Amino acid sequence: MTGPLPSRPDDLVRAVEATLFAAEEPMSAEAISVHLGGASVKDALAELAELYRERGVQLVERGKRWHFQTAPDLAHLLRREREETRRLSRAATEVLAIVAYHEPVSRAEIESIRGVQTAKGTLDVLMEAGWVRIVGRREVPGRPVIYATTPDFLTHFGLESRRDLPGIDELRAAGLLDPVEDALAAAMETPGEAEAEQADLADEESAD
Repeated sequence: MTGPLPSRPDDLVRAVEATLFAAEEPMSAEAISVHLGGASVKDALAELAELYRERGVQLVERGKRWHFQTAPDLAHLLRREREETRRLSRAATEVLAIVAYHEPVSRAEIESIRGVQTAKGTLDVLMEAGWVRIVGRREVPGRPVIYATTPDFLTHFGLESRRDLPGIDELRAAGLLDPVEDALAAAMETPGEAEAEQADLADEESAD
């Protein structure tokens, strides 16, 4: 149900703020506008983002959807109270990294990069978590399904877009590569680089 169009600028800012606080999930500017009877909310969102910039909670845009989140420098205060609901296996972490850095990708392409077969359940886990989705089919013989990340993936990891994905040096400096350093590093290579590296290793083993 949509409400009446706010009559004053202050009313609109307050209406956008209330809408986002009450929302069960992040909302796009278009969805907020529809909820508020067609109001133009771009300026109101920018004003709110600035208003909350130095506060304990901040208004952020992730994957073109807006939501309130704890300020990054205060996250440690809540971390010990947060229950870890999803603990990914090494295989799922590898697959998620590959999808994020190479999307859209098919299962065969994922397996080519990983060098091992990917169990169907691994992708199912990532889709159930809301981080990976089917986005179509590759126009090649067999028309395999292709996968990509979701807006929820960006939101969960605090990314505005895939352009914000960290590089290998950033991940290593932050200590985020252990225990899946090899998996993530390989995922960030292009398929050609990964295949060349595997070929070099095979040549070394045969020489031994």
